[in-house]
Amino acid sequence: MSAIDDLRERTRGQVFTEGDEGYDAARRVHNGMYDRRPQAVVRCENAGDVMAAVDYARTNGLDLAVRGGGHSVPGFGTVDDGVVIDLSMMRNVRVDPVTRTARAGGGATWGDFNAATHAFGLATTGGVVSTTGIGGLTLGGGIGYLARGLGLACDNLISADVVTADGRFMIASEKENEDLFWALRGGGGNFGVVTALEYRLAPVTTVYGGPMFFELADAAAVLTGFRDLMPNASEQLGGFPAFQIAPPLPFIPEDRHGETFVAIVGCWAGDPDRGETEISRFRDFAPVVAEHVGTMPYPALNSAFDALYPKGLQHYWKASFATELTDEAIQVHVRRGRDVPVVNSTVHIYPIDGAVHRVTADGTAFAYRNANFATVIAGMWPDPAQNEANIDWVRSYYDDLVPESEAGGYINFMAEDDQGRIRENYRQNYDRLVEVKGKYDPGNLFHLNQNIVP
Repeated sequence: MSAIDDLRERTRGQVFTEGDEGYDAARRVHNGMYDRRPQAVVRCENAGDVMAAVDYARTNGLDLAVRGGGHSVPGFGTVDDGVVIDLSMMRNVRVDPVTRTARAGGGATWGDFNAATHAFGLATTGGVVSTTGIGGLTLGGGIGYLARGLGLACDNLISADVVTADGRFMIASEKENEDLFWALRGGGGNFGVVTALEYRLAPVTTVYGGPMFFELADAAAVLTGFRDLMPNASEQLGGFPAFQIAPPLPFIPEDRHGETFVAIVGCWAGDPDRGETEISRFRDFAPVVAEHVGTMPYPALNSAFDALYPKGLQHYWKASFATELTDEAIQVHVRRGRDVPVVNSTVHIYPIDGAVHRVTADGTAFAYRNANFATVIAGMWPDPAQNEANIDWVRSYYDDLVPESEAGGYINFMAEDDQGRIRENYRQNYDRLVEVKGKYDPGNLFHLNQNIVP
C-alpha cells in the first residue's frame, strides 16, 4: 500500500490528489493570485482526520498548509507539492444559551457562527465579512464591529481543540495547556491545527448602523471627526472609516456610481432606542451624500460586504497599528485614499480601544493593546494584468503611513512579504512565543503562516 493509500485508509474525509475529480476545486483558495498544486488536499471531517494528515505530512517531510475559511491573503491555505488540511467540512456550531457559549468546528465561517448564535439573540466579535473563517481570524486576534464593547475574538475564546505537530490531540484553555492557550490568542497558526473553538457570547440581536458616504473633499473632516469622537464614545458604538468606490447600489445616486468616497460604516450594538442618536454623531462630520442606515440583524451587517469580495480576486494587503490617528496620518489618507483603484479595493481604519485595552499587553499573544486604530490597505482586483499597479498602490500607501504608525501590524491583514516584521508584530511577547513554538512545534512543521521560528 502506498503512503497516500494509507492516508486514505486513515481518514473518513476525502483525499484529493492530482487527477482526481474535484482536485482543481479542492486546491483553490480565496486569493486568485495563488494557483498552487498540492500533492494532497485532505478534506477533514473530524479531529482524527487532522491527526492522520499531520502525521502524513511530518513523516514524509512535506510542507503542510492549513485552511479554514480559505481567506488567507498570502495564500497560506495552499502549497505546491505538499499537504493541505482543509477544515471546510468541520463547520457545525452548537450554542448553549444558558451558559452563553458556543462551540464551533475549525472550518466554520462567521456566517455559519452568526446564523447559529443569532437564533438565541447572542453574538461575539467576528470580522466584517461573513465568509471569513472563524479560526484564522480568531488566532490572529480578531478585529470586528463589536470589538470596542466585547474585546477581540481571541479575548472571547474559552478553549480550543488543537492537533499539534506530533499528531497529538490537546485541549487548550485557562486550565489546560495554558501556555498553548496564551499563544493561540494572537499567535496565528504557528502551534497546531485548531479543530474546534469555544467562545463566550453576549446578548446582541439587532444593531443600528450601515454605511454613510461623504464627499472626498470632506475626507479630512470625516477622519478628524471620527478620531476625536471615538475615545469618549460609548463602547457599544463601533464601525470604521473607509475609502470606497461607490458600487451600483440603489441608495447611491445613479450618477455617482463608480466615484470614490470616504465612508463610515457604523454599528451601534447597545440600547436600540439610542441607535439613531448614536449613529447621527457621524453625520455631524460633514454632509452625507448617501446612506443605508437603520436597524438590522447583526448577521446582516456582518455580511453586508460579502458581494464585493467573491472568491478568485487578486489580493495584496498591508497593515499597521497606530496609537493615534495623527493629523499627518490623516493627510496621508486624504492624499492616497482617493486613488482606490477598483470597487473591490478599500482602506479601513478600525478603532480597537475600549474592551480591547482592558486586556494587558502580555495577557495574550496579541501585543498591541495600547493601539487605538488598526489600518488595513486592502488591494483586491479581478484582473491579474493589473497586479503590478495595484500592488504598487498598496505598498506606496503603506510606506507613506510608516512614520505615523507602530512598527508592527495585525497579522491577519499582512502579505507574504511581511515575514520580516514578525518580531515587531509581537513586541514584548515574541520571545515567549518562540519558547511555546519550540515546545509544541520544534521542527516548524507549521511554517506556512506569519511564521514564528522555533
